Amino acid sequence: MSLVRSAAASLVALAAAACSGPGPDAMAEGALARVGLENLTHADLAAAMPAGLSPDDSTRFARAFIRGWIDSRLVEDVAAEAVDMKAIEEMVAQYRRDLIMRGYRDRMFASDAGSIVFSDSLVNDYYGRHSADFVLERPLIKGVYVKLPDDAAELAQIRRLYRSTKPDDIDGLEKAVLGAAIHYDYFRDKWIDWEQVEGRIPYDFGAKPSDYVRSHRNLDISLGGFTYLLEVSAVLPAGSVMPLEVARPAIESRLMAERRRAYDMALRNRLFDRALSSGRLQLNCDLGQ
Repeated sequence: MSLVRSAAASLVALAAAACSGPGPDAMAEGALARVGLENLTHADLAAAMPAGLSPDDSTRFARAFIRGWIDSRLVEDVAAEAVDMKAIEEMVAQYRRDLIMRGYRDRMFASDAGSIVFSDSLVNDYYGRHSADFVLERPLIKGVYVKLPDDAAELAQIRRLYRSTKPDDIDGLEKAVLGAAIHYDYFRDKWIDWEQVEGRIPYDFGAKPSDYVRSHRNLDISLGGFTYLLEVSAVLPAGSVMPLEVARPAIESRLMAERRRAYDMALRNRLFDRALSSGRLQLNCDLGQ
């Protein structure tokens, strides 16, 4: 027996176990359950059954699925007598129209979105007009971070070099950490979230760890057989306006949303004008501008 046939046979057996007991005479042949004129088939169950379930889990799923199918239809029968079904059908139809419209607009916009690039001048202009919207929730820092074993031969040299800003010392540091450091981050030229560094150091930074970096620019500690070295060359505290390079992703996201809204409006207007000119759309009212 093939694997497919074996799986199908197992599913039928599980379904049978889930529906043990006689069914009504009017039930379609091979159906698992029937409510009114609607039948639940083995194919319906097979399509819903998740892959990879154990036999016991498959049986439990089958029983729950079948009971849920029955309950939903019984409730629907009763509710139809008390609920305004015309209103329900209109809401379903409107929801379907909204989904179709959204799907079409998403597809049309996606075909152009990949080629959209926001110029530096556009981003800079937006940042200048909306910089107050981009406020730091956590501090940002620049600096150097090193983690290495306490017994590393290069420890003394690295201690001497990691705080220096001289080009020769920076080159010497990078060479020294190559074979010794477990972690080495040089970020004097970019802002990073303080928590990215804080989370790497198993040290008690106090009740408000983000306040630590305001008054401590250097850290040299040994914990658990490792030495942690941190030199902070610049700090932007929480509540500060984000630097442009940090705010840029959020700015581009906003600009993309604005571009999307403008695209949607242009698409709707284009479809409207096309339908109006072709006669498919007829109006006997003034929609204004």
